[in-house]
Amino acid sequence: MPLIAVSAVWAVFWGSWAALLPAVKQELGVSAAQLGTALSAVPVGALPAMALTGRLARGRERHALMATTVLFGLAVAALAAVTAYWPLVAGLLLLGAASGALDVALNLTTGRVERESGRRLFQAVHAAFPLAVIVAAPLTGLARSLGMDVRAVLLVIAVLVAATSLSLPALPVGGGRAAPSGDHHAGRRLWGVALLLGTLAGCVLVIENAVEQWSVLLLEEHRAATPLMASLAPSVYMAALTAGRIAAQTLPPVPLRALYLVAGVGGAAGIGLAGLGDGVPLSMAGFALTGLALGPLVPALLSRSAADDPTGTLVWGVSMVSYAGFVVSPLLVAGLTGPFGLPVALAALGLLGLPLIVRFVIIKGDSA
Repeated sequence: MPLIAVSAVWAVFWGSWAALLPAVKQELGVSAAQLGTALSAVPVGALPAMALTGRLARGRERHALMATTVLFGLAVAALAAVTAYWPLVAGLLLLGAASGALDVALNLTTGRVERESGRRLFQAVHAAFPLAVIVAAPLTGLARSLGMDVRAVLLVIAVLVAATSLSLPALPVGGGRAAPSGDHHAGRRLWGVALLLGTLAGCVLVIENAVEQWSVLLLEEHRAATPLMASLAPSVYMAALTAGRIAAQTLPPVPLRALYLVAGVGGAAGIGLAGLGDGVPLSMAGFALTGLALGPLVPALLSRSAADDPTGTLVWGVSMVSYAGFVVSPLLVAGLTGPFGLPVALAALGLLGLPLIVRFVIIKGDSA
């Protein structure tokens, strides 16, 4: 399906980009600190683009997704032409904007297709992302070992993105505009709900980003794992994340209230075990449990948001607010690592499961 293909090719870039960073650093001759500063341009570009796309894309979901997919492909191609530090910063700013816009457009389009077709799609669309990351990272490493440079890999990905955009005109999306958002008070109420649900989703994304960024370092420096073994940690998490979403897609619908409990308890227990477990097997099991427990919640929140609000405001708001989890996560873990050390810092993220458990306790039935 086109939506799954877009999610997958979007993830192919991010999986490949992580594997390309050592080569980017070497080819441009920049320090680790300079590279980290340059990478911070991605969220700086993403947040305003997400806000703008949310305003413009509602009612034009298919066209918005086509446009943002093409723009993302162009941004990847532009990154391939970078040969110096400041163009890299500008390229990552543009890439972040295109990626953020694609994020919102994909969620809005998936929500509209769900409403109009009656099919459950969010879990499948979101499952494609981690699965593609798992595949893309080692394939990029193989390509580099066969002699492909950064520019060649990025151009191949840009072509894949452009090719995927050609499938989007076939999307079964009606041509009508989104329903109006109603009066000012209704709009304020929707944004209040979006802030609440986006914050809950952001708790999940803080942990997800922490595993992606810090799990390898934890295993190498604190569990005496070999580089090869340590490098498997993000893949273990991503595989479990995918499994959780596929299970939620294939099984009968699970009440959202139950997913809050599973994510809150399972996510907290998993990241706690990963951080404090004695040895590589326990830490790996912790990462797997974390991914399995957290995986279905964010797609389920977006699906419920799309069903409850045909204007698209909730989907847009939840997407944008939850993205702050990716921005906050590196700073939070770094701040906790200073006084407590990395194992305790990661385990402490289990406290972010508490808001999810509280939400489970206070809501009734299958409310969001």
